[in-house]
Amino acid sequence: MSDVDFHDLTTAELYRSLHPIAVPHSSPRAVFTNWGLSFTCRPLAVFEPDNEAQCRAIIELARRENVPVRAAGAGHSPSDQACTMGFMIRTTKMNKLLEVRLVTVQGGMLLHALHVHLAEHNLGLTSVGSISGQTIAGIVTTASHGSGLTYPSMSCLVHSLSLLLSDGSIVRTSRDPAEDPDLFLATLCGLGGTGLIMTVTLQCEKRFRLREDAENVEFDDFVDRFAEIAASAQHVRCWWFGQRGVVRVSRCNRTNEPPKKAASWFRQVFLAYHVVQFTLFLGRYWPIWNTWTAIFASWLLKERSVGVDDSWKIFNVDCRYPQHTTEYGLAMANVPGCLLALQEFTQRELSDPEGLRPHFPFEIRFSEADDIWLSPAYRRRTCWIGVAQYKPYGLQVPYTRLLSQVSHILYSHGGRPHWAKEHPLKPFDFRQMYPMWGRFNEVRRRVDRVGMWESEWSRRCFGDYISNNPLRRYDRGYG
Repeated sequence: MSDVDFHDLTTAELYRSLHPIAVPHSSPRAVFTNWGLSFTCRPLAVFEPDNEAQCRAIIELARRENVPVRAAGAGHSPSDQACTMGFMIRTTKMNKLLEVRLVTVQGGMLLHALHVHLAEHNLGLTSVGSISGQTIAGIVTTASHGSGLTYPSMSCLVHSLSLLLSDGSIVRTSRDPAEDPDLFLATLCGLGGTGLIMTVTLQCEKRFRLREDAENVEFDDFVDRFAEIAASAQHVRCWWFGQRGVVRVSRCNRTNEPPKKAASWFRQVFLAYHVVQFTLFLGRYWPIWNTWTAIFASWLLKERSVGVDDSWKIFNVDCRYPQHTTEYGLAMANVPGCLLALQEFTQRELSDPEGLRPHFPFEIRFSEADDIWLSPAYRRRTCWIGVAQYKPYGLQVPYTRLLSQVSHILYSHGGRPHWAKEHPLKPFDFRQMYPMWGRFNEVRRRVDRVGMWESEWSRRCFGDYISNNPLRRYDRGYG
């Protein structure tokens, strides 16, 4: 198929050529559900390509049939960002390591797999987020981040990209003036709006270990020493248990020490996973259990702990359960006031017999400023504040009121929402937040004149840019 000129094929021949990579409608894989079990859709067709030629054939068919296309990787976004009623390209078979120097991989490779490949070559990524279940392309297009005041989002590790455009062409883009740097900056945190990422070339470094030292700090002390604590290690991340007024502070630094486990299996798995999940289940029926669960979880973490391991194993945190979640990035100067507002909200709800009973802590992380047009850390050092409502055994839990009120507080303190997570914002809000908003949409129109990459989610966030787009008929019916 790699040597075929798809423009010479009839539409019937295109369908036949794609049949081997089309997921049968009777297969469970024909229905897409995100990892958080919060959104489901049944696309018109789901394709699982493993090379560029197959992707080009899908785009040619979509162009002829006026069908929109969305790419879906591991489905780790808690939002409906990947959902479509048109064609879906599942990229998880585009998972090969193509080059080791500057490391080039296919966009569908899972981060978990990349860690293993890099370790075999004594390499590692400079910074990694809390999870590694996403595809590389998914990380790039959402500006996923780790934690560390001097470490920007993972999209900043990208040296260059190859991108399949809606006209079927494949282009290479980077910061090089000869390789369309505007397209590069629009695609990093481009939310899939510019094209399908085929390959990603990453800047890596020599493999390293991290030592994590964790301790509890009283909330008032944490707020008073916020700037000092944020800068107290190479990578600092925190979890604030409002029910007990304590903040768990994790400080990670590079080390040559041998590996060391931070906790026993009984404490880390039996108590912190199985027992906690059961108490979360009880909290679906008796909300007071949510408060007790949070107190129990913070008790499990009351002692100082030290752990040493390969960098990605320390960076990653077991997210444990499907969840609804939101997260916003704030300018550092706005954070103490925001934390006090969140404390007031938490105490007000806990003192009200009919108030909310959120079960788990606020997560607090940090990242360096970057120059990526739609990155929430654009031109400012950022503190990330997020909260989740876990779904024990995959069951539904109340979450809309909590996420709505927390979002309002974070937004009112200048927060920009993490694109992959749930938020209520609209194009008007984003236009005020991002100085390069207009330029991003100009690039988007330039490389996708037919609106092939549009979806109901993208229209909520970016607005309409193609009037009466015939592809829009495919964007209803999921939830």
